[in-house]
Amino acid sequence: MSTRYFSKRTFAFLAALAENNDRLWFEEHKQEYEDQVRAPALAFIADMAAVLPSISPHFRAVPKKAGGSLMRVQRNLRFSRDKTPYKTNVGIQFRHELGRDVHAPGFYVHVEPGDCFVGAGLWRPEPEALLRIRQAIAGQGEAWTAARDHRNFRRHFLLSGEALANAPRGFAKDHPLLADLKRKDFIGLARLTQAQVVSAEFLPLAAERFRAAGPLMRFLCEALALRY
Repeated sequence: MSTRYFSKRTFAFLAALAENNDRLWFEEHKQEYEDQVRAPALAFIADMAAVLPSISPHFRAVPKKAGGSLMRVQRNLRFSRDKTPYKTNVGIQFRHELGRDVHAPGFYVHVEPGDCFVGAGLWRPEPEALLRIRQAIAGQGEAWTAARDHRNFRRHFLLSGEALANAPRGFAKDHPLLADLKRKDFIGLARLTQAQVVSAEFLPLAAERFRAAGPLMRFLCEALALRY
């Protein structure tokens, strides 16, 4: 499937929004947002819905303006010192069918001037899920390292996210996988260039990266008793 979704105009709008991040400017340029950001993002999501089942039948691509795979442009300001109202990136998440929010396992696409990537895994899992993943790593070390170090995964992805300073409670301080047990996030990031994002091959490229993340995703899903 060779289709262009995002364009140089998408990146130009996002850069302009970063320079003019206020409600009045956004309202004056709302049609540009619709044309250059939301419409291509929803088209990408709709086409990914046809591809995603071949990667895993248990993840969902939902092309809705609100409540679907496209993340809101409005920022959550409740607990943030930064009161700028809008995100200056396109965020798309394909969550597990049993996931309710961003804390569920998922595939992710991030489009932003100077910072484009696809992601896979689990960001900031809830305490119960975090414990189950740590227990799976501690009890199935060979399976975890096989997923983490899988050649195709490592070819494209780097594990990222925050980590504890010390061993988590209940786990040995000298455990051979302590660095992984200390993780707060279990996400792999694969960097992309702007040229790749605006190319006609962006969707198959993103799908290829999602497939490469299969070992990590399968391990996380099995640790949480979810189907992959």
